[in-house]
Amino acid sequence: MRIVLCYPVEKRHVAQIQSAAPDWEVVNAGQERIDELLPTADIFIGHAKVPVNWDRVLESGRLKWIQSSAAGLDHCLVPGVIQSDILVSSASGLFAPQVAEQTFSLLFGLLRKAPLFFRAERKREFVRLPTDDLRGKTVGIVGMGGNGRMLARMLKPWEIKLVATDHFPVDPPAELDELWPADRLSDLLAVSDIVLLTLPLNVHTHGLFDEDQLNQMRPGALLINVARGAVVVEKALIGALASGQLAGAGLDVTEVEPLSPDSLLWDDPKVMISPHVGAQSARRVDDTTDFACVNLQRYLSGELPYNRVDKTLGFPHPSVVWRAAIN
Repeated sequence: MRIVLCYPVEKRHVAQIQSAAPDWEVVNAGQERIDELLPTADIFIGHAKVPVNWDRVLESGRLKWIQSSAAGLDHCLVPGVIQSDILVSSASGLFAPQVAEQTFSLLFGLLRKAPLFFRAERKREFVRLPTDDLRGKTVGIVGMGGNGRMLARMLKPWEIKLVATDHFPVDPPAELDELWPADRLSDLLAVSDIVLLTLPLNVHTHGLFDEDQLNQMRPGALLINVARGAVVVEKALIGALASGQLAGAGLDVTEVEPLSPDSLLWDDPKVMISPHVGAQSARRVDDTTDFACVNLQRYLSGELPYNRVDKTLGFPHPSVVWRAAIN
C-alpha cells in the first residue's frame, strides 16, 4: 500500500508521515514525478500544480483517498473524481490566520492609499493625500468557511458591522451581526462598504462576480479577493474600477494566473495585487504535515478524516471541519 506525496516536504516530514503509517510505503513524488506516480497511489497527500492525467489515475483503480494540502480543490475535483468513490478531504481553515493577515494587508493598503504613496515614493514626492478608515464601515464576507470565520474574528475589534453569506448559514460566529444564505448575496452587496471574497471555486461560483454582480455593490465600495481568481471576471472588474463603481480592489488571486503583463490591473492606482501568497507561512509545510498525520491516523483506524469534502460543492460541510484549525 502506497502513500504518494506532492507538496514541498523535507526528509523529516516524510519520516513523520511514515511514522503515522509504519506499514505503508511513503513516496515523495514532488511536482516532477506526480503525473507518473499518482496512478500507483492508494492515498495521495498534496496538491499537483502540474497537469495530471486523471483518466489514467482512475483507470488504475488504486486511489482511495485524496488529502489536499490546499483549501481549494479545483486542482483535483475533475469530473471523474467527483463521480468516483474516492474520498477527498481539504486543508480548509488550516491557513486561515495567514489568509486573514494577507486580507488585512490588501485592505489597509487600499484604505490608507498605499498604492498612491508607493508611486509618490518612487518619484521622491512627499505629498499628503486623503485616506479612509475601517472603523464604522459595514464589511461583507462572502463565504464563511475557515477563512471567513477567522476574518470575522480578527475584524470585529475594529468597531465595524459584519454581515456574511454562506451556502450553509448555520452556527454563526458571535462576531457576525447577520449571516444570510448564499442566495441573499445581493442584500450583502447592497449594504457593504467592503466586500471580502473567501468562497470556494466551483460551478456555482465560477464567474459569479460579473458586471451585473459588481454593479449591485455600493458605489465606491472596495472588493478584496483572497478566494480564487476565477470567481471574479477580470474584464468586468476593470470596467467597474474605470467607471468609479468600485473605489478599489485588492487581489491575491486573479482570473488567469499569472496575471498577464498586459492586464490593465497592473497600472491602476486603485488596485493592490499580490501573487497568490495568502496561505503562505513559515510553518506551512509543518502544519500541513501535522494535519495530514491527524487525518491519516483517523483514516487508518477506520474513522472518516476531518474536512471531508462534498465533492459536488467543492468544500466540506461546517460540521466536519477540523475546528483546531480555526479555533
